[in-house]
Amino acid sequence: MFVDRVTLKIRAGRGGDGAISFLREKYVPRGGPAGGTGGDGGSVILRASEHKKTLYDVSLKRSYEAPSGQPGRKKNQSGQKGGDLILDLPVGTQVFDHLRNVLMTDLVVDGQEVVIVRGGRGGRGNASFATSENQAPRVAEKGEEGEAGEIRLELKLIADAGISGLPNAGKSTLLSVVSAARPQIADYPFTTLRPYLGVVDHRSFRFIMVDIPGIIEGASEGAGLGFEFLRHVERTRLILHCVDCSPLTPGCRCSLPGKTSGRNRSCGCVPGIGNVDVP
Repeated sequence: MFVDRVTLKIRAGRGGDGAISFLREKYVPRGGPAGGTGGDGGSVILRASEHKKTLYDVSLKRSYEAPSGQPGRKKNQSGQKGGDLILDLPVGTQVFDHLRNVLMTDLVVDGQEVVIVRGGRGGRGNASFATSENQAPRVAEKGEEGEAGEIRLELKLIADAGISGLPNAGKSTLLSVVSAARPQIADYPFTTLRPYLGVVDHRSFRFIMVDIPGIIEGASEGAGLGFEFLRHVERTRLILHCVDCSPLTPGCRCSLPGKTSGRNRSCGCVPGIGNVDVP
């Protein structure tokens, strides 16, 4: 299932509390304070992965929380740190602060990692408060709370070429011919409901092509699938307008894609012809 937008609540782990303890061992008189420091809480890390193509996996849960640190122990033993929670996201994912609608980071490189919320610091045990004047302190710190927030993830596919045009113009057929991608194709009219990526090998060149669901007139007003998927062509180096030439009659819809080509001329738009085999 293709998911390109999701809102998540995230929380880093809380730091462990410091311990109040005194060393009591045989042959060690007046062992003194020995309370250990609590472990730091785990952070939430977002990592870009080329093996992920959709946000479906992270959308299965609406909230994520990293493990908290363990409290300090006796004999000056520190508590165990909470492990970091790593969420793998597709390359091209943008991360927004959902409440302020501010872009926080953009994951554009495979393996890129960003700490989105940091874990709380562990509290100090009573051994850290010993001084020459107070050699037996009975005080320790509480662990700090981890950071929390609500983020919005938006996926913008990264491709070298994007195929746009009206529904049933032959975009999916073109992608299936020039690459190993297998989008849904049939001999009856229907529209693609999600973008498809394909790798095109031509001589010594290799590039990525994406098939964008069809855009119809009035999409900005909510007609059809709307223009929600247009974000996936923002990162493309070239846009290929696929024109349906099957209705060879005066005033046919072949001219419609040309109406939108003006806004993308800076990206480099190239017209293409589809459905030439339709009688």
